[in-house]
Amino acid sequence: MIHDFLASWALFHNTYLAGWLIGLLLAFVGVLVVARDQIFLGAAITQVSTLGIALGMWISSAVTVGAFPWLQADGFLALMAVLFSVTAALVTARGGRTGGESHEGITGWVFLISASLSILLVAHSPHGLQEIHRLLSSSLIGATRVDVWAFGALLGLTLVFSGTTKRRLLLLALDPAMAEAVGMRASRWDALLAAWLGLTVGLALRSSGMLYTFGCLVLPALCAKHVVREVRSMFLVAPLVALSAGVAGFVLAHHYDFPPAQMTIALLGFALLLAWGVRWLRHRMSAA
Repeated sequence: MIHDFLASWALFHNTYLAGWLIGLLLAFVGVLVVARDQIFLGAAITQVSTLGIALGMWISSAVTVGAFPWLQADGFLALMAVLFSVTAALVTARGGRTGGESHEGITGWVFLISASLSILLVAHSPHGLQEIHRLLSSSLIGATRVDVWAFGALLGLTLVFSGTTKRRLLLLALDPAMAEAVGMRASRWDALLAAWLGLTVGLALRSSGMLYTFGCLVLPALCAKHVVREVRSMFLVAPLVALSAGVAGFVLAHHYDFPPAQMTIALLGFALLLAWGVRWLRHRMSAA
């Protein structure tokens, strides 16, 4: 099994590396999403990215592309995905103020309207519908060397940023009121983290699809949450869970001829079941 997987490395190494880097990046960012109980926000932003891609395809089909050939470029669709996801993240981050709609209400509205519009925009375009269905089902096949370098750079920047602001990030995740009291401008930090979440999700979705993006964003962090006791440790455990599931999922998918994204997310789902079991045993032992 391992030998066959290694034999495929020359042909699919960009797919493997991009998938693992995306998993590591999203797992790291997902710790803050889970620690702040914003899981549904991750689903909404992922869906908005799909809407951005659908709108980009609709624009390219409605406009005469002879004068604007860049409208059919893959980079244009990636840019639309990022712009929409960052905008959605910033809008939802500003929601929930006194007298206004709650975070949950805004997030639910964003998710539902994006899910419906992304299909309506491409309903009369067979190629557009095929692309949206591909994004919804997730497919990592086709990742390029540019994707590998891009996600490697994003992961590096994320690690540097979190390493230099670790204490403030932990305080903001655990006690926003205390963070505000000690001089942190929570609104600016919320906007910064929301923009970074939107950027990573928007880029990841274009390469890996909605299922893989959302799964890697929340499942590794949920596993870490139930295994370790501190948010600080989650930043180490969640990426390890994502990488382990990614490597095992890609090897098994290649051996049994299954889609690698779905196999990886299935393994992460089983890992979460094991994490729940660990938490239950811990509670039983402490009660005894």
